[in-house]
Amino acid sequence: MPLHGKDEVRDRLNDDVYASPDLSVPMPKYRIPEDEHSPDHAYAVVHDELLLDGNSRQNLATFCQTWSEPQVHKLMDECLDKNMIDKDEYPQTAEIETRCVNMLADLWHAPHASSMMGCSTTGSSEAAMLGGLALKWRWRKRREAEGKPTDKPNLICGPVQICWHKFARYFDVELRQVPLAPGRMVMTPEEVLKHCDENTIGVVPTLGITFNLLYEPVADIAAALDELEVRTGLDIPIHVDAASGGFLAPFIHPDVVWDFKLPRVKSINASGHKFGLTPLGCGWVVWRDKEDLPEELIFRVDYLGGDMPTFALNFSRPGGQIVIQYYNFLRLGREGYRRLQQACSDTANYIAKAIEQIGLFDIVYDGRGGVPGVCWKLKEGTDPGFTLYDLADRLRERGWLVPAYPMPANIQDLVVQRVLVRHGVSRDLATLLVTDLLACIEHFRRHPVSAPMTREEASGYHH
Repeated sequence: MPLHGKDEVRDRLNDDVYASPDLSVPMPKYRIPEDEHSPDHAYAVVHDELLLDGNSRQNLATFCQTWSEPQVHKLMDECLDKNMIDKDEYPQTAEIETRCVNMLADLWHAPHASSMMGCSTTGSSEAAMLGGLALKWRWRKRREAEGKPTDKPNLICGPVQICWHKFARYFDVELRQVPLAPGRMVMTPEEVLKHCDENTIGVVPTLGITFNLLYEPVADIAAALDELEVRTGLDIPIHVDAASGGFLAPFIHPDVVWDFKLPRVKSINASGHKFGLTPLGCGWVVWRDKEDLPEELIFRVDYLGGDMPTFALNFSRPGGQIVIQYYNFLRLGREGYRRLQQACSDTANYIAKAIEQIGLFDIVYDGRGGVPGVCWKLKEGTDPGFTLYDLADRLRERGWLVPAYPMPANIQDLVVQRVLVRHGVSRDLATLLVTDLLACIEHFRRHPVSAPMTREEASGYHH
């Protein structure tokens, strides 16, 4: 065996990654370095930069999941090289996707006799656009068969997430967005009917509005559209944007009728990476029946030796998130999801009561009946010496992202602050949030704001 002595390593005994020549000067930021570097050194540079990011667990603005079990991390590592699109090479991952689609169709009460269709997507935004495209194609085919023009399609919705604005612009559809009004915080059947005509490709109620966390009344809207068809012959389908509510209502709001129980609901999208509890990059869309997804939208691709039907805006994408969705279904079951989502709802209600007791705020939404979270506003006629924008900025000093923002048209004068309560936001974290909120208010009591912050200066991302 070879012999080794201390002399040959003496110069390296006290080596430290931060004493290396690599890290004694800044690395290039906007061009690729000329030379290669040690993996430890490159890792240290990237790791240190990431320290400047916020703590995702304290990001109470996002709907997206920020905590996962250790087993999830293991499965994600095992799926790092699996391309979801290559179903010939990874047939079991493809089978897992099929199982998830069927589980969701069952969860959302798709008729057992139907030949439902569905797929995973990179997120709920892609899923929403696929649902919108199916609506447009079905409407256009019907209009062409009737010999009528197809140049002015419109889509009716309430205060939707930005993805629907993108859909309308990218795919040339007029977005008829029903504005809110004082005392009316959701899209109502009456308002929907005011916007319908023969060019309406569909109506999109939201099960969990981004701005106020409320569910829109899908069943009431469906009933109004049923009556409209009887009176006028207009047959207008519904696509439900259940980005958040699709993984909430079935478990903690079983009395809410919103899904395929309603014949007029033709498709549903949801975010696996929100209350479906998967890592980022997972969405789902399911159609009630194959006739609701026009065949013209499906590409049949001969890829790497296999014939594959596909409907997507993306092509190659990771398979790990789909595998984790299946893991969650097996791991939690219906009772596990119910327990976790109810715990989130209860924690949100706890925060709402604590904030209401402060005496400076009115609760706009208390965490019950919609997405787990809280919205509040300053009491009318109250001048506490700060605005909600000031409060949001002050909370950031303790790491909390609690956005303040105006509501959409036509109630922009109403400024609210909002927290989301996801799996991983414990009662203890909620207590710490309230404690820091009180500390911020005490700071403003001792140091009143002379120049209040604007939304642009203090408001954070709230989708």
